Amino acid sequence: MNEIPNSDPRFEELAACVKTGMRRLGVPGASLGVWSGGRQMVAAFGRTSVENPLPVTPETYFQIGSITKTMTTAALLRLAELGKVDMDAPVAKQLPGFSMADPDVTARLTSIHLVTHTGGWVGDYFDDFGSGDDALARMVAAVGRLPQVTPLGAFFSYNNSGFNIAGRLVEVASGKPYEEALADLILKPAGMTRTRFYPDDVLITYRFVSGHEKKGGRTVVSRPWAIGRAGNCVGGGVCAVGDLLRWARVMMGQGESPEGVRVLAPGTIAEMLEPLIPAGFGRRMALTWNLREPGGIRFYGHGGATHGQQAALHFAPGKNFAVALLTNSQSGTVLTDNLLAWAARLWFDVEAEQPEPIARPKPVNLTEFTGRYDLPISAFKLVPRKGGFTVIDIPRGGFPRSDSPAGDPTPPLRALLCEGDRFLVLDEPSKGSVGEFLRDASGRVAWCRFGGRVHVKK
Repeated sequence: MNEIPNSDPRFEELAACVKTGMRRLGVPGASLGVWSGGRQMVAAFGRTSVENPLPVTPETYFQIGSITKTMTTAALLRLAELGKVDMDAPVAKQLPGFSMADPDVTARLTSIHLVTHTGGWVGDYFDDFGSGDDALARMVAAVGRLPQVTPLGAFFSYNNSGFNIAGRLVEVASGKPYEEALADLILKPAGMTRTRFYPDDVLITYRFVSGHEKKGGRTVVSRPWAIGRAGNCVGGGVCAVGDLLRWARVMMGQGESPEGVRVLAPGTIAEMLEPLIPAGFGRRMALTWNLREPGGIRFYGHGGATHGQQAALHFAPGKNFAVALLTNSQSGTVLTDNLLAWAARLWFDVEAEQPEPIARPKPVNLTEFTGRYDLPISAFKLVPRKGGFTVIDIPRGGFPRSDSPAGDPTPPLRALLCEGDRFLVLDEPSKGSVGEFLRDASGRVAWCRFGGRVHVKK
């Protein structure tokens, strides 16, 4: 383990949780960081790749996936400060030629819908439009053909493609490619010198990890490495763990970098962290940040998943505390999903809230809940079992390219039916996840939000 000297026992225990999980799950490498008590603690474990192994260090680059979305939103808000973006005005009035499949959505869609995942169309669409400066514009044209699943603004449903549109707004408003605009607007003033984007070949001059996945019980390198340039504003950030802690400190520091450089105005930070909409059991959505309050402590956070890499960042402004974890394996999702619970217990002695299972004697008719739930890139079936369901994964493919084949299915998961039209998953890799049934105007179960996405009941 590579770490700073004079660490504290809580950090040592957190590092032990990560290392134990890595061994059990076959995660080749990870990088961990905590900001607490005015000091930074970092540690690195394992190796960069099973094929070309080097020791992971705290300076090693990992893909941070969708944590990048928080930076895209910050860039939009900075442009709003400069009078170049109106977050409340229709996107179509700010992006020449923009349209969506539903004309009403075209007319009413705003940037707020984009950065709160309330657009309502099929949100998981990935493709490779090359490495040129036109990649994102071409992607947005394709996104405009995606069908609507739920009404605009009706529900939180994780929507990757909304951030393709947000990134394109950054490009048009700034007059620069997304990567250059983000560097000028956010990364440079924040002092985030170890954050890059594909296809910047500076990346290969530093130590970086390969992603990994399980195939036939073996841990293998995931290919392709990158998700494609058109996805940079959605989840293409590549950085060292210290830069994630630095980003959290900007959020907790009223918009100033640790060196006192102004990145965003204090009012903009307040706007970015204001709870706006419900986003599932125990969660609310601010502008891109997820908000949870275990033990009454307000934590903001975001996860990231790319092709064979998993990441998480959480921070509590009221405690001046942040924690980040980067892993180079799809199996790392078990570790990143547990990160907040581990940190909250170790530093603040609080436990995460879970929904209340329906008492066994209470008669429950499972028929209205069971069946198949679909989206183009993800699907699952709920099969009745005593006290709840078995969740059967149906792999669909489509990531990181539209023609990418489906991977191996997740093993069947046990789930308990809970109060409030919810279910609680009991097994890894989704242990502790909560699904929610959503009803239409007639009271019929029409959707299920699982994995943050609203799936249509078939």
